[in-house]
Amino acid sequence: MTHYPKVAVVILNWNGKFFLEKFLPYVYNSTYPNIEFIIGDNGSTDDSVAFVRETYPSIKIIKNDQNYGFAGGYNEILRYVEADYYVLLNSDVEVTPNWIEPVIHYLETEPDMVAAQPKILAYHDKSTFEHAGAAGGFIDTLGYPFCRGRILHEVEQNQQQYDDNREIFWATGAALFIRADVWRESGGFDDDFFAHMEEIDLCWRLKRMGYRIGYVADSTVYHVGGGTLKTSNPKKTYLNFRNNLLMVQKNAGFFACWWVIFVRLWLDLLALIKFLMDGKPRDAWAISRAHQYLFINLFKTAKKRKRYATKENRTGLYKKSIIWDFYVNKIRKFSQLNNRDFFE
Repeated sequence: MTHYPKVAVVILNWNGKFFLEKFLPYVYNSTYPNIEFIIGDNGSTDDSVAFVRETYPSIKIIKNDQNYGFAGGYNEILRYVEADYYVLLNSDVEVTPNWIEPVIHYLETEPDMVAAQPKILAYHDKSTFEHAGAAGGFIDTLGYPFCRGRILHEVEQNQQQYDDNREIFWATGAALFIRADVWRESGGFDDDFFAHMEEIDLCWRLKRMGYRIGYVADSTVYHVGGGTLKTSNPKKTYLNFRNNLLMVQKNAGFFACWWVIFVRLWLDLLALIKFLMDGKPRDAWAISRAHQYLFINLFKTAKKRKRYATKENRTGLYKKSIIWDFYVNKIRKFSQLNNRDFFE
């Protein structure tokens, strides 16, 4: 690269001193020349902010007055950040020295490519893709997200099988590169999501605006995952089920969204029963609460639906059901799916 647009790496922190101590040195040693590091603090009550001020005095700190969640927290912080590109980076991510340049180069050379992600591998098993993003995100006809390298709970070993840069449907929020002007144009994250799937909702909105989302295999980071909210926490179950339904209502076609939601409510019921059978009543109740929220806020969410003048970009949308393929057709790897079943 001969031109280096300004990049702001923004880490949203909430009581995350442990992860900042562990991973901030890797971020701070990034080789990209035109860069600003920002810690956006989301109302922390530990001494993480004091640690950053003392150890990294050149890093800018922007403080929220309370915990607005992942979605609202970034929306508040990024109002005060000036750059050509934002990089939204989780605090529990270990980066490699040259992780920024390939992604920025890709975005600068691909028309209408406004957001992208690197390859996401698991920190605790660096030969394996990580659940949140893997080698790029996709979505099926019922609104279920999945990735190259991860279908539902099954993750693949990284054997360079997904080392091609390509367009995807959604990019992970664990390491999300996005043009700053497009972030502002799109409105950023939906505050009501609080956490989980807000990046998929944003990427779906960008696709509806006619933009493209990319995956860059030449950049690699390692994600711990569950650093703020553990997988076993029923709140995570609630947010995932609720936000997925809200995302469908906001972004799917007007008639399609109601058909999808109808089918999803029955599939969610099966998941609820499974949780009860597994002795997890709090997770079952979380699904019920997610449905209650959907119906109580039906009209509020409907007001967020927007029409865009540009032609919707559906590249990366899977025409079939990934649930059916996983449980009935026994598909465990992305490479087993037929390329003709994706919109291009």
